[in-house]
Amino acid sequence: MLHTVLGPHAGTPQRVLDVGSADGPSVGWLTAPLKVSLDLDPRGLQPPGGVCGSVLALPFADDAFEVAGAFDVLEHCDPEEGALAELRRVLEPGGRLLMSVPAYQWAWTDHDVANGHHRRYTRPRAVAVLRDAGFDVVRATYGFAAVFPAFAAERAVRGFRHRLRRTRHNGPSDIVDVPPVGPTLERVLLGLCRWDERVLSARDLPFGSSVFLAAVKR
Repeated sequence: MLHTVLGPHAGTPQRVLDVGSADGPSVGWLTAPLKVSLDLDPRGLQPPGGVCGSVLALPFADDAFEVAGAFDVLEHCDPEEGALAELRRVLEPGGRLLMSVPAYQWAWTDHDVANGHHRRYTRPRAVAVLRDAGFDVVRATYGFAAVFPAFAAERAVRGFRHRLRRTRHNGPSDIVDVPPVGPTLERVLLGLCRWDERVLSARDLPFGSSVFLAAVKR
């Protein structure tokens, strides 16, 4: 889905910065002759393109990259303005920022606490934050609409349990467990996500558990 929504806005860059995705395959499609991965946790970084550091103080020169990816990163940053200012600084004029954030503050549970989140977003909030930071937003859409009913139900149950057991997570965890999914349910969920992908190739989705955005540095 990220590739479908954001890939057309990446172009064919020579210099890419990938922030916070060192331990995941979600941005394998975002390639370039020079691709630098930056993460706070060195365990997912691979030499020679892996740099341990913070998006709040990027160790790169101004205008160093054509494209920056920050997928499920901004919700971890406080202040969010500081992270966006740094991403804008290291992008060349006209550089593209590709990002995703989790949707809806009402979906907040202990899962967010364990993951070190500070907030969740609506599409209008995410767009406004990028515009205030000096970016022109060229696409903003929700994702994971087809599985959204299941997500909302799971978050309602999890949120109720979180209110009953507030001490379960007092802060971020080193490794956050993800509930196991059986093979049949996995096929169903992946099939629903493929429906999302087909729709997103032509139009935006009005709701979902994530927000995907592409923006250009002014």
